Amino acid sequence: MAIVSGLSSPLGPPACEKDAKVLQFIDDMTKNIDPEQVKVLAEILTRNANTEYLRRFNINGAIDRETFKSKVPVVTYEDLKPDIDRIANGDRSPIFSSHPISEFLTSSGTSAGERKLMPTIADELERRQKLYNLLQPVMNLYVPGLDKGKGLYFLFIKAETKTPSGLVARPVLTSYYKSEQFKTRPYDPYNVYTSPNETILCVDSFQSMYSQMLCGLLMREEVLRVGAVFASGLLRAIRFLQLNWKQLSQDIASGTLNPRVSDPSIRNCISQILKPNPQLAEFVAKECEGENWEGIITRIWPNTKHLDVIVTGAMAQYIPTLDYYSGGLPKVCTMYASSECYFGLNLNPLCKPCEVCYTIMPNMGYFEFIPHDPVNPVQISRDSPPHLVDLADVEIGKEYELVITTYAGLCRYRVGDILQVTGFHNSAPQFKFVRRKNVLLSIDSDKTDESELHTAIENATALLRPYDTTLVEYTSFADTKTIPGHYVIYWELLVKDPANPPSDDVLNQCCLAMEQSLNSVYRQCRVADNSIGPLEIRVVKNGTFEELMDYAISRGASINQYKAPRCVNFTPIVELLDSRVISVNFSPKAPHWTPERRR
Repeated sequence: MAIVSGLSSPLGPPACEKDAKVLQFIDDMTKNIDPEQVKVLAEILTRNANTEYLRRFNINGAIDRETFKSKVPVVTYEDLKPDIDRIANGDRSPIFSSHPISEFLTSSGTSAGERKLMPTIADELERRQKLYNLLQPVMNLYVPGLDKGKGLYFLFIKAETKTPSGLVARPVLTSYYKSEQFKTRPYDPYNVYTSPNETILCVDSFQSMYSQMLCGLLMREEVLRVGAVFASGLLRAIRFLQLNWKQLSQDIASGTLNPRVSDPSIRNCISQILKPNPQLAEFVAKECEGENWEGIITRIWPNTKHLDVIVTGAMAQYIPTLDYYSGGLPKVCTMYASSECYFGLNLNPLCKPCEVCYTIMPNMGYFEFIPHDPVNPVQISRDSPPHLVDLADVEIGKEYELVITTYAGLCRYRVGDILQVTGFHNSAPQFKFVRRKNVLLSIDSDKTDESELHTAIENATALLRPYDTTLVEYTSFADTKTIPGHYVIYWELLVKDPANPPSDDVLNQCCLAMEQSLNSVYRQCRVADNSIGPLEIRVVKNGTFEELMDYAISRGASINQYKAPRCVNFTPIVELLDSRVISVNFSPKAPHWTPERRR
């Protein structure tokens, strides 16, 4: 069988006839992106022609690109929120989509501290599945033999809520894992997991992680790849093994499951594979009992060929730690997606993390791009739609903000991702994910911007007033050396009454006050997911931020334009700050979070 044109590999032809068809589809799609984009937009405008949203702009059933661009405004979530709230409160009229809204997908972005609600429709599940179906045939070009073993993937669902309308609101991956497409997926030798569905579908994070780790240990020699959605999730699994290997070894030795795993469905499925195995238990204990955890992934799962995790954007900070635990295994980022839309895939999955780029598939939605220039930003006005660049017209080397129009009814919606064009596959541009717009701190799925951080700082420093103490300056740092990672806030304080300074307990409460002020995504990660550790405040000596300014000026910053950075990640600056720390304080307990119904 000949290699499909445009998708070659030194390893040879597609793994099977099914793969050949998929690779041919990718090749065809990437050669005809503009005609496909015109077709997709026409399909979206035709199916949603009678929606309230499109009727507002008097496009009168037009399905051409020119009319659409001239009449429909570019919008943000805040623009759409009143209509989204109507749907959440029970309005079933066709506001965005001619198809009934089936559920809300909760975005990791926030609005007024709450998760964004993205209305979706049933057939979006099928569209997302189409992109998933493209991933493995591409992977098979680069890593042969993945049908000879299993994948140890740490996959989890998160708590969901219901809106007053009765529609469920949940993260996109929770929606997918609970769907029939996932639960009743046909057997595919290239996509066999060590984790039974029951372990993935348990909402209790401890029981889910424990049972998935146990299954991975029991099948250690069958594991060919290890992964999670985000790099932070895989590191959390390694930390979990560090904390729980003794109990896991006891379970393996005795053939009985830890009573803390009480979910009946998990206990039932584990009982079918857990048998006494003292030899394996001794091996696990021997590998885990020492201080040296370097290469632990390949020591326990020796046949692992690669890691499957997202290490782009904010997740790049975890690459050195992943290398330590895996012995430098390849880190594969397969796809680019969000709650609003699934976009594309990585056609060179074994590339270095710094070289990862995604080819947007033109059949997934209609895509436009705002040229991103921080010095001369494009002015966006609802009254005067700006000229946006089409997918076929982006230029190599330039950065853009992504704007999408979807089958579910989003029109010219600003996702908030900044992308850079790195090259082309056929005529399809390939994009490097640069960052989320305006995001300051991120450890897991949380995204904290500058205004949120400032509000949290204000609320916390109110506790200093009784001690006649004020905040001189502050900055922040996402510390990922700990597992889980956590926010570090550097404070320089002016204590006006040295006889009555704020105590450690007061500063601990300041940490908690900050956490209480942060958005619901952060608080869920802290409370329910245990994917973020307690917030830390490091108080630095007086004059530290002047030293920071001197350092920046010595490196070419303008003294007239210098502003203290609100987030730091440059190692010499972090080291300077840490060398001036005079006290360290942590949040004494988790902030408040409950998966309450939205009102």
